[in-house]
Amino acid sequence: MSLRVERDKSTGVAVVTLDREHRHNAVDLATAAELGEAWRELRFAEEVRAVVLTGAGTAAFCTGIDRGVDVPQPPSPYSADDPLIAIGPKSCDLWKPVVAAVNGMACGGAFYLLGEAEFLIASETATFFDPHTSYGMVSAYEAVHMAQRMPFGEAARMSLMGTAERLTARRAHEIGLVSELAAPGGLLPAALRAAQTLAGFPTQAVQGTVRALWSAKQAALQQALSQAPALIALGNLPPDRQAELFAGRRTAPEPRLR
Repeated sequence: MSLRVERDKSTGVAVVTLDREHRHNAVDLATAAELGEAWRELRFAEEVRAVVLTGAGTAAFCTGIDRGVDVPQPPSPYSADDPLIAIGPKSCDLWKPVVAAVNGMACGGAFYLLGEAEFLIASETATFFDPHTSYGMVSAYEAVHMAQRMPFGEAARMSLMGTAERLTARRAHEIGLVSELAAPGGLLPAALRAAQTLAGFPTQAVQGTVRALWSAKQAALQQALSQAPALIALGNLPPDRQAELFAGRRTAPEPRLR
């Protein structure tokens, strides 16, 4: 198993942990399936009224899709398969509040998860970046999710600058992507404190407020995401060329922190 789900009936909070620390919590096909199953199970768990989502260890919250994964694709660009499309709680119809506790790197496909959390609490050592353009790939789903959570210019810069820059936790807090900063050892307690507060309020009121908040942006979000498959099919380099660029990452200059 590459996912841990721990439920505390006394507080009403479940902690969902990406548990692939050896791979910087990158999501492979098995983890993607486990995430979908976990969110769907939590829909029916009456004792769970709020969720904390985090990654194992301190190096990374999640670094997106595992580059070792081979994703078979249909021959038509109109039928592209995205293995991460349903890894987030909202895409699995979970409307209980989710607090993301971001430790270390959060990049690329991690934004499918962060884009569907209610709010983010980050370790002071967390960083955010989107490597797609550096490797000849279109940032579509990721860019759309971040454009919903950040000022447009900041989302554009992160999406376009690839691996050349990383957004620090401090800067992410300044622009509103992150709602609270915590010392590395205090990250999970801070996230649990918020989630336990939410779990202690009347359930229907909390979940109704979650739905109201998402209804404010859901139409625009869905319309934007519908364009993603075509943009990816048109703009992505062939997989072998992407692999060449990815292989050269170890000799690339150190990213600038801002």
